[in-house]
Amino acid sequence: MATTDDSKKKGKATAKNTAETKTTVKKTATKKTAQKKPAKKAATKKEAEAPKHIGVVAHDSWLEPFEDAIRGRHDHALWKIAQLTNNGKKKLSDFADGHLYFGLHKLTKGWVFREWAPNATEIYLIGDFNNWTEQEKYKLKRIQGTGNWELKLPEKAMKHGDLYKMKVRWEGGEGERIPAWAQRVVQDDDTKIFSAQVWNPEKPYVFKKKKFKPDTSPLLIYECHIGMGEDAEKVGTYTEFKDNVLPRVIEDGYNAIQIMAIQEHPYYGSFGYHVSSFFAASSRFGTPEELKALIDEAHKNGIAVIMDIVHSHAVKNEIEGLGNLCGDPNQYFYPGDRHEHPAWDSLCFDYGKDDVIHFLLSNCKFWLEEYHFDGFRFDGVTSMLYYSHGLGEAFCNYGDYFNGHQDDNAICYLTLANQLIHEVNPNAITIAEEVSGMPGLAAKFEDGGYGFDYRMAMNIPDYWIKTLKEQSDENWKPSSIFWEVRNRRADEKTISYCESHDQALVGDKTLIFWLIDADMYWHFKKGYENEVVHRGIALHKMIRLVTAGAINGGYLNFMGNEFGHPEWIDFPREGNGWSYKYARRQWHLVDDKELCYHWLGDFDKKMLEVIKSEKNFQKTPVQEIWHNDGDQVLAYMRGDLVFVFNFSPTRSFTDYGFLVPTGSYEVVLNTDAKEFGGNGFADDSVVHITNYDPLYVKDHKEWLKLYIPARSAVVLRKN
Repeated sequence: MATTDDSKKKGKATAKNTAETKTTVKKTATKKTAQKKPAKKAATKKEAEAPKHIGVVAHDSWLEPFEDAIRGRHDHALWKIAQLTNNGKKKLSDFADGHLYFGLHKLTKGWVFREWAPNATEIYLIGDFNNWTEQEKYKLKRIQGTGNWELKLPEKAMKHGDLYKMKVRWEGGEGERIPAWAQRVVQDDDTKIFSAQVWNPEKPYVFKKKKFKPDTSPLLIYECHIGMGEDAEKVGTYTEFKDNVLPRVIEDGYNAIQIMAIQEHPYYGSFGYHVSSFFAASSRFGTPEELKALIDEAHKNGIAVIMDIVHSHAVKNEIEGLGNLCGDPNQYFYPGDRHEHPAWDSLCFDYGKDDVIHFLLSNCKFWLEEYHFDGFRFDGVTSMLYYSHGLGEAFCNYGDYFNGHQDDNAICYLTLANQLIHEVNPNAITIAEEVSGMPGLAAKFEDGGYGFDYRMAMNIPDYWIKTLKEQSDENWKPSSIFWEVRNRRADEKTISYCESHDQALVGDKTLIFWLIDADMYWHFKKGYENEVVHRGIALHKMIRLVTAGAINGGYLNFMGNEFGHPEWIDFPREGNGWSYKYARRQWHLVDDKELCYHWLGDFDKKMLEVIKSEKNFQKTPVQEIWHNDGDQVLAYMRGDLVFVFNFSPTRSFTDYGFLVPTGSYEVVLNTDAKEFGGNGFADDSVVHITNYDPLYVKDHKEWLKLYIPARSAVVLRKN
């Protein structure tokens, strides 16, 4: 989620919290131990009787002072699961079947429509089928003793394609509403009014690929947006994406696409983050069948499809959304001061209500089962975790995660969501977009974690932008770079990335624009490059390589950024004359071999190929070989691959030595190769034999001597 709050700038706290904080905790613990000195036997007995630490604490002893809070959150989730599953007599998945009950459904004979509207006094269905008038035949009945309403209709009461809404009355008011559980919502091209739509095609889509297991070794994500996927200045479609963009993703070597803006949203320019209809795939991109065909085609080509799901907030709209469904603005949302999000102009779900949990969990299951999505990237998790939404908080030490400022209901919901998702599909992928560094977020549930498979390494893009804005090239420190790209909790997997859609939004700049800026317009044609362009091309490749080369879970790239897509993202709005000029991807740029863009695209493809060539690359230890901030040189090893970087803008080094396992090494990737827009200073056909040194025989290491040109990086494989 694109944010403008300070938490994104400040919220880089991770497992490696400040040494000062850790020292304080350690001193306190030492002091307490010094006050009590039991006899040796007593200490042994006490140690034997000491309770076993919960997993996340066992993995990180600095969490010991907060173990009670961690266990409390875990117990809360266990209690809620027991409550919702009748003490385990049914599955959590059975609880999350709301989408099969509520909303409009075709029966063997006729139709049934249901809605949760506890504050309503009357509800009618109005639509094309009754000339948008209130008729007794289409009047719902309240199910006795509940807040649910129901209407059963004969076969001919409506047909596929009919538009409809609810007409809801409550004490003191009334209004037209789109059903909360609607699975198809469309907007009139002329009036711009949204309506639910009866969707019952004669030939429902049948998935050709019945079973699919994502490749997560490693997970290589292509973040994308259907509407802005076309070169033309317009809204792209599911089918166009399947035919035009998906083949590029496959060719480039990514094994997952993460699609934004799937859930229906009234305002295109919200990037899909102001959701109105949570169960409806956005109709501005096409039909449900066309989205299913896209996902099916991706699966046939080994590409997982992850959905960007928004459960952190909802659009304020009352007619299209959930803002005031039946006269109670708090039906789905927190009351009082917590009702509205102060920075996003949206409404905050009440995660303490079982009916809301039912709605959201059912939403997760719906997308997994109905559309065969392979998992979710949960947006705005920081906003959910804290009463403050993370605004204005620095998160400098572990105490900031356990000081009573956390929404335990939201924490419980996220934990349940992960349990449910993996119950429905054990191979599903869940990713948390979270900036505060909350411990346990991507740890296993049984260890006291929240159960996400991955968390976004949001510190890394912030670091690169800060470096490009504030540091001259001569001041880039390899030690700092190496620390940042590995700055994560030992018990959690992360998705590393240099930039996502956030950095591309209007008001910010992509990495390529920070590096080259306006010179891209005049000097990005081959033969016309200037020094600014040469520098930008070199660093764009090096930044990507050092980031991707240090992953422990996965790597993400936003579509187009792999080839240095120019400019920014700006959706049609009044301020730009409702233009689509900056809400598209200019694929013709990378296809034009006379321009420099293809060099970056070709490099990205080769980089992923090299990473995938090392089995389970993400699990191999990141072993530092050498760093020298004075020389601006960094080297590390992963499996049989050696990564060497020279960040110096001016100094090249001949016979620079690194101690590596004895053997021969061949170059598999060089950022300075001419095929990637480099100078081609090194002869990459040379096989490098390590040089004997008697001092390191016992370590089975010898010296690897390399020529490393300025501002370049090379990857070698041990034979």
